[in-house]
Amino acid sequence: MGLHPGEAHDTTVAGRLNRLRAGVLGANDGIVSTAGLVVGVAGATTATGPIATAGVAGLVAGAVSMALGEYVSVSSQRDSERALLDKERAELAQFPEQEFQELAALYEAKGLSPATALQVARELTARDAFAAHADVELHLDPDELTSPWQAAVASAVAFTAGSLLPLTAILLPPPGARVAVVFAVVVVALAATGYLSARLGGARAGRAVARLVLGGAAGMAVTYGIGTLAGGVLH
Repeated sequence: MGLHPGEAHDTTVAGRLNRLRAGVLGANDGIVSTAGLVVGVAGATTATGPIATAGVAGLVAGAVSMALGEYVSVSSQRDSERALLDKERAELAQFPEQEFQELAALYEAKGLSPATALQVARELTARDAFAAHADVELHLDPDELTSPWQAAVASAVAFTAGSLLPLTAILLPPPGARVAVVFAVVVVALAATGYLSARLGGARAGRAVARLVLGGAAGMAVTYGIGTLAGGVLH
């Protein structure tokens, strides 16, 4: 039986979509956090130096924090997955017959008849018993475990890309137009990332866009207000 034209059957497609969606959300974090930071400083001063310094510092600190957090998280997940795979490998070596019956029972639980489940288990065991058990029992591909370093770099790059948008938007215009330009640019960017994130996740775009735009605008308004008050007190 042939595949439907244009229909994705690659088992790694879902993983790639999840990583792409994580990248979009990482860029969104960079947009929101850096925009709030530079707008807050702009509320306290119109001097370019402090605004640029705060923005760059926020970008670097945020990228490092995102990378470190992603590295630790994925490393812990990878360690757990490796432990499960090692346990499965040991069980296959010690109890091959019991593991074969377990594999057949799992396929039978998926809706196959007992005879068909036994046949499927027999063929998969002959081909690669470990891969079959890792897939059905653990839902893991031993050759497709996420790399902590790749996740960390991707997270840092996504955050940096998002941060550069508000940082550039506040440094290029004249002082009197900086905050307004940042608000406009960030609202458009959040709408775009919200729409893309929703489409990748299969959710309604309208709600995702509204949440991001309203949340980001509220955050910038609050930080700008606090920056203005702090600037008035300090000066």
